Amino acid sequence: MHWLALLLPEPVAPTGQAAPRDDATEQTSKHVATSTDANAAQTQRELWVWHALQFTPRVAWVDEALVLEVAASEQLFGGQARLVQRVLHEGPGVLQAHGAGETALLALARMRMRRRTRQQALQRNNSVPDEVALPADELPLATLSAAQAHAATLSRMGCRTWGQLRALPRGGVARRFGADLLAALDAAYGQRTETYDWILPPERFDWGMELPDLAERTSELLWNAQRLLTGLRAWLMARQQGVVAIDLIWRFDWKRANGADLPPEGHLSVSTAQPTQDMAHLERLLAERLDHIALPSPVRYLRLHALDTRPWGGVTRALLPEDNPKGDPLHQFIERLSARLGAEQVRVAVAQEDHRPEHQQRWVPATRMLPALTRARHPTPRTEKRAGKPSNRETTHPQVDILLPPWLLAQPLELPMQRDVPCYGGGPLKRLTRLYRIETSWWSDSRTDAPALRDYFIARSERAGLVWIYRERPASLAESEGQTRFRWYLQGLYA
Repeated sequence: MHWLALLLPEPVAPTGQAAPRDDATEQTSKHVATSTDANAAQTQRELWVWHALQFTPRVAWVDEALVLEVAASEQLFGGQARLVQRVLHEGPGVLQAHGAGETALLALARMRMRRRTRQQALQRNNSVPDEVALPADELPLATLSAAQAHAATLSRMGCRTWGQLRALPRGGVARRFGADLLAALDAAYGQRTETYDWILPPERFDWGMELPDLAERTSELLWNAQRLLTGLRAWLMARQQGVVAIDLIWRFDWKRANGADLPPEGHLSVSTAQPTQDMAHLERLLAERLDHIALPSPVRYLRLHALDTRPWGGVTRALLPEDNPKGDPLHQFIERLSARLGAEQVRVAVAQEDHRPEHQQRWVPATRMLPALTRARHPTPRTEKRAGKPSNRETTHPQVDILLPPWLLAQPLELPMQRDVPCYGGGPLKRLTRLYRIETSWWSDSRTDAPALRDYFIARSERAGLVWIYRERPASLAESEGQTRFRWYLQGLYA
């Protein structure tokens, strides 16, 4: 088996009893229904094409069927049986029939035979018989497209199967029915090369559809967007890509509402930190963002556009199941939480190159730092350090950094003095360490970035425990003249 032939499902027509209508309304309804059915059929075809392209690059339309040449893909997907199972059961719908064979025409003929057998069984209210692939010689001539125009004539001659046609003199068949019939028969038996126009997926994903019913709520938009996301996943797998950013665009049915003009379209953009083929994650992000949107008008058209895609490297799994991480990845959790609460409400601390404790970190939206957070979660292996000489990092960072308090006050608190001793918690503070001096920002002229000349100490309070205090020194000798004492501040607390 090297070929598969797939007969796609027919679009489901809307059911139910309609209310009485006049002639004009009836004609309009028929036109809308015909347009909707055509759009549904085209959508179904595109979904199946993209689904098939993830298994093999050789996909083509032959008559009414979609055929796949899978000879080079069978081993990749675990053998014939597993490949066929994935093609049939992971597709965007239930097929009417399928067939397999050594050639495309043989697979197509077996598909037609299988469809006819099922239809006959359903008409007689019988159970569908077990599907048995007939040998090529036993297939009816009606299953070969090139022989359908001559089937009646050949039947009167007693020729009803491929094998009987093949047994006839080739010269007489060519003179009576044309050389095309023999060429098709040879191709069906693999004695002639089959040539088809292979389908190529588009370079960019930009897919839209008319909605079957007007969407008045964002939940209805999300429900219709699921089909577009299904198409996006099939396209990504066919192109071996992962999506980074998408744009969901909807077109309003009204032009005015409440006496004001409406824009023709609305849109919502969603991005991820890493390329993904996980449509469930994108759907959750869309749901969180759509909850904050109010539609001023019903929506009649929906479109999904892939703004940015990257090469897809697949998902790496560990050998042992217990080594595989459970739950959502960190970046997906942050993206979903930011979509729900707002990007400014989910923040992460970013280290800054500054000696002043209050400026050593800055809080930014976590979505901006997702690449760095992902790298920190999965660091690259470090090379083995040579013994002896310490690294630059060890020599440039003093050990006093270890003693920094875990909690900093939003603003330093000026401390009262008692006999030149700072007080806090109802009593004087006892210094426990030597001073740790910083002198920075003396080069700045900005008022908001004033020079910091401080001597830090760890002190003990009888009530508050360990605290972090500093003594502010004057910036120059001129400022220190006439100053009898220094000002002390509380900046941090120890647990």
